[in-house]
Amino acid sequence: MTFDDFNFESSLTEGLQTMGFKNPTPIQQQAIPVILEGKDLIACAQTGTGKTAAFLLPVMNKILKAEKRHLNTLVIAPTRELAVQIDQQVEGLGYFCGVGSIAIY
Repeated sequence: MTFDDFNFESSLTEGLQTMGFKNPTPIQQQAIPVILEGKDLIACAQTGTGKTAAFLLPVMNKILKAEKRHLNTLVIAPTRELAVQIDQQVEGLGYFCGVGSIAIY
């Protein structure tokens, strides 16, 4: 399986390719399709397995597909460090498609 299999918007897919991401991790393979369907999900995986991208990529894809792009997502994190990590991931992945974020803590 590759990230192309998720049928993300082309700018998001190009960004993933430019960043060197080819194959999703197991948590991404399982979580992304569920989130793309608009279903709720609770998942657990070890540190460093790509959990942040597993939920950010479908959210960013939804933002890119929206007719009107505006503030539409709130991510609540339990610690400042995690909020900053999520913000950095959005900025990195969003660089190629114009999606941004702000961490408030």
